[in-house]
Amino acid sequence: MGNVSKQKRDDLVAKIKEIRTFIAGVAQDENTESLLSYLSELEKDVRGKKFGLVFEEHCEAIDEKLETHIPVLKEEKDLFIDNGGQLNFLIEGDNLAALQLLEKTHKGDVDVIYIDPPYNTGAKDWKYDNDYVDKNDTFRHSKWLSLMEKRIIVAKKLLSPRGAFICAIDENEFPTISLLLESIFGDAYEIHYIVVVHNPGGTQGKNFSYTHEYVIFVLSKGEKIIGLQNRIDNPDIRPLRDVSTGNHLRINAKNCFYPIYVKDGEIVGFGEVCDDDFHPEAANVLREDGILEIYPIDPSGNERKWVFARQSVESIKGDLVVSFNKKRKIWDIVRHKTKFTYKTFWNDKEYNSNIFGTKLLKEIIPNCSFNFPKSLYAVKDCVNAIITSRKNPVILDFFAGSGTTGHAVLKLNTEDNSKQRRFILCTNNENNICKDVTYERIKRVIDRDGYEASLKYYRIDFIPISERLYYEYADELLLHVRELVELENGVNFVSNLEVAIVLTDDDLAEFIGNINEFEKCNKLYIGHNVLPNGEQQDTLKKARITVNVIPNYYYNELGV
Repeated sequence: MGNVSKQKRDDLVAKIKEIRTFIAGVAQDENTESLLSYLSELEKDVRGKKFGLVFEEHCEAIDEKLETHIPVLKEEKDLFIDNGGQLNFLIEGDNLAALQLLEKTHKGDVDVIYIDPPYNTGAKDWKYDNDYVDKNDTFRHSKWLSLMEKRIIVAKKLLSPRGAFICAIDENEFPTISLLLESIFGDAYEIHYIVVVHNPGGTQGKNFSYTHEYVIFVLSKGEKIIGLQNRIDNPDIRPLRDVSTGNHLRINAKNCFYPIYVKDGEIVGFGEVCDDDFHPEAANVLREDGILEIYPIDPSGNERKWVFARQSVESIKGDLVVSFNKKRKIWDIVRHKTKFTYKTFWNDKEYNSNIFGTKLLKEIIPNCSFNFPKSLYAVKDCVNAIITSRKNPVILDFFAGSGTTGHAVLKLNTEDNSKQRRFILCTNNENNICKDVTYERIKRVIDRDGYEASLKYYRIDFIPISERLYYEYADELLLHVRELVELENGVNFVSNLEVAIVLTDDDLAEFIGNINEFEKCNKLYIGHNVLPNGEQQDTLKKARITVNVIPNYYYNELGV
């Protein structure tokens, strides 16, 4: 059979052409011109996307706000945490506005984006335009997809060329978010789906107990982005099962009975697989040349099997360690600490979100009532799986919630001295979550665990621009450039003697006039339209102050 949908579209297009021909044949006026324009738009829609995720688009209150206002950052200076190390950022406010600001400062510069968005379970777990969305809302899924689409489109622009986008999700929106990600990221990216056991006991449903969630990794196609996983693995490759039963052998038994040659505690070779009629009397046979032939025979004389075939063992020779087991009185050959590629099924006791999510959060903030925080270790492993070449990679979470991602980054930095990751967290302040939970958690773990890290707290504000010319609000925007410079460069200008910022010619003149008060200053950020004269340039050069020009892409109307 042919493509029925295509046939229907072609029929509609043909009818549109007939209508257009008819209208073109009558006297022309403003109405007929408008009708022809409408027909062109209609034909465009009919010929639009033929495959993919289709949903009703919805407008949020923040959409209307952003049409008439410019978002800016305003620092809560009393909440600054100054504890050395990397400078991190927490942004309070709608994450769509936050993402638009980050597009000014971090376009193409974020190494890892990790999000744990609302799961849209039908319970009162997320709001759309200040109203809870329940399971009976016929537009429940389209509202959720509208919210996610707008944010992920901007988030994609923030990713570095080898950056990774990671999304945790459950079964309620897993199918839809998968299609949405394929639609937004396209053929230049590959998508991987990971099953994570987060609740071993299960959450009882009508038919099944749900024990797992999903983590979706979106990676640049063709790039090696996921690293190797470090873990301790000690399978004794001495026999696990009696040869008479052969139960649970990992591979065919006939490939697993062979000697391993050892000299001076080191593996020096491997013997051929033994014939069925060959039965050595002992597990260990010492040859005249000093080589010990070790067979998979237990102390009772039972022939067993190695865990791996000979060819497999040869390939992992470098991971094997030989040691004498005094209790069993045999030589053990064990696979010691090694590296593995990540599997698509993650099941570790530390992924238990009850113990390492809820209980851990309550240990940090005893009276906290935040629902369903992620396991610290599940998030940590997601972030750590990504290979980053930069020494100071940037990690973004724009559904920050309880701040697990920030906590995970702090913990990673203590475990991996080669990387000093910086995090940017964004969340709204519904029920004071940003200040009372996200900020409070980061503050307390820095103090409790002695993390060397600092944090700036920004709040999103809005400057009205509707029916105003740019010069009428330019001075207001200029007041918030400092925060954007800090965010992009990871610097702090407040009470910092080593860096300074000037945004106007008057600011520069004042700075030069008091240059002796800035003897520790080594870097000066100046506005794009601030032009030091020759004398000022000489003064800065003598003071050994490096000048960084602030780019003009923060607020193009300002020219700074």
